[in-house]
Amino acid sequence: MKNRRFIKPLSYGLLIIFFFIMPVFITGQYKQSVMIMVGINILMACSLRQVFNSGQLSMGHGGFMAVGAYTAALLITKSDWSSWAALAAGAAAAGIMGLLIGLPFTRLKGIYFSLITVFLGIVIGIIIDQWRSFTGGPYGITNIPPPDSIVIPGLLNLTFNSSTAQYYLIISIVLISLVVMYAIEHSRIGRTFISIKESDFLAESVGVNVNWFRVLSFTIGGIFAGLAGGLYAQYLSVITPGPFGFIFSVYVMIYVIVGGLGSLAGPIIGAVILSTLPEFARPLREYQPFVFSAVLMIVIFFLPDGLISLPQKLTRLIKYRRNRMILVEDRTNVDREK
Repeated sequence: MKNRRFIKPLSYGLLIIFFFIMPVFITGQYKQSVMIMVGINILMACSLRQVFNSGQLSMGHGGFMAVGAYTAALLITKSDWSSWAALAAGAAAAGIMGLLIGLPFTRLKGIYFSLITVFLGIVIGIIIDQWRSFTGGPYGITNIPPPDSIVIPGLLNLTFNSSTAQYYLIISIVLISLVVMYAIEHSRIGRTFISIKESDFLAESVGVNVNWFRVLSFTIGGIFAGLAGGLYAQYLSVITPGPFGFIFSVYVMIYVIVGGLGSLAGPIIGAVILSTLPEFARPLREYQPFVFSAVLMIVIFFLPDGLISLPQKLTRLIKYRRNRMILVEDRTNVDREK
């Protein structure tokens, strides 16, 4: 039992070290760009899990990312805001949208709430595409500058003009966000989310305001998705409505389900594997929706709890085979004695 207490912190520590030493071994702007997108997808997947934790199925999460991306981009390019203030404003705007949408609609359950989130994502995409004088329409927003330098006179001068510097910046923000989400999940609020997911009727019977906590869950998920959108906009320096559509929202949901909902590590694993899979199998890239669907069906059939449950399944299988071998040996010895 004592050893188990150190396994999880050790695994998270090794994961952090892994992400920080990757640029040492993986060089080149394209490969580092892939790693940056992996980090952003991790943040999106983990933010969606915050919504799932309260028993809500959101299928329009890309809309939150779009709100964060466009808010940050517009404030930087048209209002001369600093990149850091714009990034915070983008996250706040997505959170406020989650709050305003959540208040009237989190009372809905199951497929009805999911359809509302799909409609929400589609409406956001239409508004961005049609409001051309403000958002640039299908042409998007271009020439978004990279994050502002961090300067402490005489001590520090960090610039983010290279892909390596931006990788470390984005990964640092993603890791800090993961720590915050981990703290939320293991707090009283997080435990309340889980209780609502397990049985909203039972939670309400002991005095929990189920609707309020669902709104809070939806809002938290929106904040981190908006943060991912702001990072995305400042890294690529150009954004268009296309990448935030319904298909992307489905991909994010697949990251979470394939990785597993059992812990925060599940969406991380799902996002890493499915974000890098198209790079290892480029001939299949045009068939990405079919590949993702196949992976999803295989995982659901063989690992209903996601890839995060694979080590536990293997351990059980090894123990089963070991016990079976011992049983066979015992029977053989008994037969010999007879």
